[in-house]
Amino acid sequence: MSQVMLDSTPLLEGKAPLFGKGKVRETYDLGDRLLMVATDRISAFDVVLPNGIPDKGAVLTQLSAFWFELTRDIVPNHFIRMADGTAADKLGFELPPELIGRTMIVRKARRLDVECVARGYLAGSGWSDYRKSGRICGIRLQAGLRESAELLWAIFTPATKAASGHDINISFDQVKEMVGADTAKALHNRTLAVYNFARDYARKRGIIIADTKLEWGWLGDQLIVIDELLTPDSSRFWPVDGYRPGCPQSSFDKQPVRDWLVASGWNKKPPAPVLPEDVVASTTERYREAFLFLTGGEIS
Repeated sequence: MSQVMLDSTPLLEGKAPLFGKGKVRETYDLGDRLLMVATDRISAFDVVLPNGIPDKGAVLTQLSAFWFELTRDIVPNHFIRMADGTAADKLGFELPPELIGRTMIVRKARRLDVECVARGYLAGSGWSDYRKSGRICGIRLQAGLRESAELLWAIFTPATKAASGHDINISFDQVKEMVGADTAKALHNRTLAVYNFARDYARKRGIIIADTKLEWGWLGDQLIVIDELLTPDSSRFWPVDGYRPGCPQSSFDKQPVRDWLVASGWNKKPPAPVLPEDVVASTTERYREAFLFLTGGEIS
């Protein structure tokens, strides 16, 4: 296992200005480009935990790069290259070796404040909404569906962020009000195009992509995919072997973390408890396994 990295800012202080910091990533301003570093931080219930997950940042970055390359003929995206510390990075400074493998260079775009979710299966907040109303984001589904059931076709179920950081499902009409009818239609069609391609690709490799979240931005007048793409943090990955509708599914993500936190009795408010070593190890294994299934290789 690699050494855990929880914060990249000390390594880049004085080299590039910080552009933004999220729960997992730090982004640095390179002018018309950005340097995106995925740390090994992990969050649950909107709280960042005190200890990280070894190799998580490398999996997120390298799996995103894999998908960006694989889908660039379907939709354009912001990915330029994995930063490898060579002159080809054109950074103007030496990239600390600790950041190689978890860092990519991308085009700078203007982010759209819509979480674009595609769902092919009934899980998570979609399952909760369906049980209450028979609908997800205003889309009526057939009656009698069970948890984790495969839908007849993938649906676009957008969301937005509340002040607390939670995603709130919204309707397509609300998206049109936010970004305009033409842009909303493009978000709908392109999100589903990426999901349908990835779902078919992954299924052949032993993984069901139950749902995924894409983020989009404007590069000039071009709508492009930004941030991460089809990772265990932005998607539900289920093993094909063992899939059984009617209950929650085993998944290649941070489910061991969530399960342990719930069992611990934590009140879901900061500060979060320190994760035990076995939970950390099993979560690392799930992230690495997802990468291996989807790409056929190991992280570098």
